Amino acid sequence: MVLPFNTSVELVLQDTSILGVESHPLHLHGFNFFVVGQGFGNYDPNKDPKNFNLVDPIERNTVGVPTGGWVALRFLADNPGVWFMHCHLEVHTSWGLKMAWLVLHGKLPNQKLLPPPADLPKC
Repeated sequence: MVLPFNTSVELVLQDTSILGVESHPLHLHGFNFFVVGQGFGNYDPNKDPKNFNLVDPIERNTVGVPTGGWVALRFLADNPGVWFMHCHLEVHTSWGLKMAWLVLHGKLPNQKLLPPPADLPKC
């Protein structure tokens, strides 16, 4: 998923319990996020956001998505680069429970990745 620099991201992770009864510890590299909501059953976009904690949500980089439930996260994409998000149960990543966020450069010099050093060995 490609994100412009400084994009506000809201992500709802839904567990369906189709392949098992394990919760999923989801980890995001490169960012902390705020857990603004969670619940059991299917996420309801018309009802559940009304109960989000937007005052003092917990800040994490890993969250457990409950079995048969959901969790809602928010983060600001202010760290340019490619960042991996994955389940910490190794076998689940082999099943496809992984993705990458590509955060584009910002306009200012301190909002861009530095170029590789001149002496970086080539592959």
